[in-house]
Amino acid sequence: MSTESLSPLSDRRTFLAGSGLALGSLATGLSTTAQDSDSAGRKFKFSLNMSTIRGQELDAAAEIEVAGKAGYDAIEPWFRKLNEYLEKGGKVEDLKKRIDDHGLTVESAIGFAKWVVNDPAERAAGLEEAKRDMDLIARLGGKRIAAPPAGVPAGEMISLDDAADRYRALLELGDEMGVIPQVEMWGGNPTIGTVEKALYVAIKSGHPKACFLGDVYHTYKGGCGFESLLLMGPGALQNYHMNDYPADPPRETIKDADRVFPGDGIAPVTQVIQNFIAVGAYPSLSLELFNPTYWAMPADECAKIGLEKMKEAVAKAMA
Repeated sequence: MSTESLSPLSDRRTFLAGSGLALGSLATGLSTTAQDSDSAGRKFKFSLNMSTIRGQELDAAAEIEVAGKAGYDAIEPWFRKLNEYLEKGGKVEDLKKRIDDHGLTVESAIGFAKWVVNDPAERAAGLEEAKRDMDLIARLGGKRIAAPPAGVPAGEMISLDDAADRYRALLELGDEMGVIPQVEMWGGNPTIGTVEKALYVAIKSGHPKACFLGDVYHTYKGGCGFESLLLMGPGALQNYHMNDYPADPPRETIKDADRVFPGDGIAPVTQVIQNFIAVGAYPSLSLELFNPTYWAMPADECAKIGLEKMKEAVAKAMA
């Protein structure tokens, strides 16, 4: 998600096991019988995060058509675009039919409800917004929503223990709504700006459905290592934002708009995917880009190239 739109292993695994995050195994020698599935037939889902084609200014229905025709397995819509469609007279039922007709699933969705802020009234309003978001995505057959540290005023401090308590409240709301909020890190964010902070919040929440929404770019931007994936498992890794980053600009100044297709930058994309496989996690891989160059392409072309790039990365990792 864009922040501009608004590291002995067995001991650590033992610690995490009680949290519900280390639900995978660190099996070695995992073999594959095909380039896109493992010996048990488990496969990655390929999802289109609609930020990737945001610049083409399509409505929510047209975005679904692009994903379906390109051959994606799933989508990750933005609530802003969904709400715009509905405000103009569009129907949830029409969107759901389009999703079903293309055989797509809604693995996650992007919103900015202020669930983590300090102000009680503002936080209560944020939970109401999250409730509306969850209701909408559930009606579309969706399973999860992103839960980033949105809306925290500059200079305001939120302790990780408070963030964990507030994430638990959001998870309990999700229990009522049948949707799982995924704690998301924004690289460099003062509240939840590293993988380590996001995992602390998830673990400390003490909720069995706590999970982590990761991102290649944000991991890099936050100065984190991708080895942290080896401390997780399928319970924690359900949806993951895929992208890549160039060598220039450097990490200190790189922005969302600099993200590139997987394999076109310097990120260890192959290792990221192999780390998933090592812990038995096969998250939905959601292509999330904000690159103006890609926004200048026809949406169908951009979506197809992105899908091909993700499939190539997975095939290379599983070869």
